[in-house]
Amino acid sequence: MIIRETIDKIMDTARIEEVVGDFVQLKKRGTSLIGNCPFHGEKTPSFHVSVTKGIYKCFGCGKGGDSVRFIMEHEKYSYPEALKYLAQKYNIEVEETVETVQDIAAQNARESLYIVSQFAATFFEDQLWNNEEGRAIGLSYFKERGFREDIIKKFNLGYSPDVWDALTQDAIKNSHAEEYLEKTGLSIRNDKGKLYDRFRGRVMFPIHNFTGRIIGFGGRTLKTDKNVPKYVNSPESEIYHKSNVLYGLFHAKKAIRDQDNCYLVEGYADVLSVHQAHIENVVASSGTSLTIEQIRLIGRFTQNVTILYDGDAAGIKASLRGLDMILEEGLNVKVVSFPDGDDPDSYMHKVGAGAFKTYIEDNRQDFILYKANILLADAGNDPIKRAGIIRDIVESIAKIPDNIKASVFIRECSSLLAIEERVLLSELNTMRAAKLKKSAAPSRQQPEQEELPPADIFADDYAPIVEIPKAKEDREQEMEILRLLITYGHELVNWDNSENMYIGSFILQNLSDVVFKNGLIDRIIKHYWDNIEKGKLPTINNFIHSEDKEVSSVSVDVSSSQYELSPNWTNKHKIYVKHESEHLKKTILDGIFYLKKKKIEEIKKEVANQLKIEKDPANIEIIQNKYMLIKRVEMTIAKHSGTIILE
Repeated sequence: MIIRETIDKIMDTARIEEVVGDFVQLKKRGTSLIGNCPFHGEKTPSFHVSVTKGIYKCFGCGKGGDSVRFIMEHEKYSYPEALKYLAQKYNIEVEETVETVQDIAAQNARESLYIVSQFAATFFEDQLWNNEEGRAIGLSYFKERGFREDIIKKFNLGYSPDVWDALTQDAIKNSHAEEYLEKTGLSIRNDKGKLYDRFRGRVMFPIHNFTGRIIGFGGRTLKTDKNVPKYVNSPESEIYHKSNVLYGLFHAKKAIRDQDNCYLVEGYADVLSVHQAHIENVVASSGTSLTIEQIRLIGRFTQNVTILYDGDAAGIKASLRGLDMILEEGLNVKVVSFPDGDDPDSYMHKVGAGAFKTYIEDNRQDFILYKANILLADAGNDPIKRAGIIRDIVESIAKIPDNIKASVFIRECSSLLAIEERVLLSELNTMRAAKLKKSAAPSRQQPEQEELPPADIFADDYAPIVEIPKAKEDREQEMEILRLLITYGHELVNWDNSENMYIGSFILQNLSDVVFKNGLIDRIIKHYWDNIEKGKLPTINNFIHSEDKEVSSVSVDVSSSQYELSPNWTNKHKIYVKHESEHLKKTILDGIFYLKKKKIEEIKKEVANQLKIEKDPANIEIIQNKYMLIKRVEMTIAKHSGTIILE
């Protein structure tokens, strides 16, 4: 267990904009930073980072929290794992209570998969540099391909011996469980129950996740036997999902952000070669067709993608069909095609790093225009083929969400395709209308029905279904009290001749007779009371940094706003708008009285219903007196809050 002092040091040191900025491209807007949410797909940024509060909040999917919570959500880490990640980032020594052998053995399965994967990477790397077979075969192969030693070491390349179970036996010898060797795919169990190595006799390309941990491998055979697959990759596992991974992204993410561009290549060797040409903003799709998840991964850092194609015409045409989804995600796409017979790897080693870099810079083309040129050359003078190609190109333009970009491409393609711009625009509008109609059409399998509000973690367990709007109003008012309490509760004020009173104590004393319907808010209020009775005054950070996910989440919710007043009101228009903190007494009293007013209204309604059904004259008199008392309380509250009661 990590000691409290270390946790506090990590919390004090971690900067939310730096932590989130490692994963999301952030842009300044007002006093906040915004970007595309990494937790759900979106084209319009709704993900906000507040530097002053040290929190993030997505107003699209609702996720929010502090630096620790972000790492937990993004990397699927436990609380201690997230703390250790931040400690490593900020060079903070982690002090823990002594772990027993049982504690170590009880590490969760997910962490064990990471551990055994790292062990394998170290094993393969050691075999490459320190084993006679590894140096003679593996290292020689990489050097013959023209890779420098610094590149080989940077990407932790390795070699798996051509022995049935070299890695398996070494892992077991070092106390790694067979279960995790199988789950990562490093070892395979045969029909007789014996484990053997998956990557025998191959040069190894470790695959890193976003934060640099080893999650899988690609292995290339050096044999010429056609029955042996050229590449073997790790199977899917709990830590490795190939559709969500880009090879080289860990090494490229800073350069992608700095250069505001990402080069996309096909294979491992292409990434190494482009790096060797001193171009570090390059990733590969690791032998899979490009996926939406991979595109969105790139989109966190830049809106600009440059695809480096090899010169194979058939391969280019096949790739063109799958790249429209990049346009659909709103990214700008350029293409560089190498001479026939060359890919980025072979061309870099043929011409050298300097000429390779110059070639890329001089031969970039917009994807739409590149696609048009490629397809038109194939169609020749055949009018039927040309018509089909024109429609194909307009379909690609129709996927671009930005209307201005789409209109620019229509104009350029009009000249290139020798067809009137209005004809292309007409076809574009037809395609977009058809798409809109299709997306708006209700499913035939499901009858139209009134849309119900989504399930809410703050729903009132006791409110009947017919009172959803009222329950929502109650919840919002209780949330407002919670916001005032945790935002201003620690401030010292002098109100009504009461010297040195904390706002937190003032709120709680004035609401001591109020029952909070929302279970979570009631729990937080009671926790606040308990701390005050112990002589402690919680601040907003105590709640935001809480290990209790529900408490942390609701604290971020009430502390976050999607909107903020533009400084132009004061700086440009000389209009000064007071913040609530400048008339804090009114803000607090309004919150208290309004909540009390709502609670009184509920009680009054309940008593009125009792009067309707009561038959005993004596009981009726008691209930009437109770009703009049409630009315007097209501009038008193209304007087303080300035509310006019009409009855």
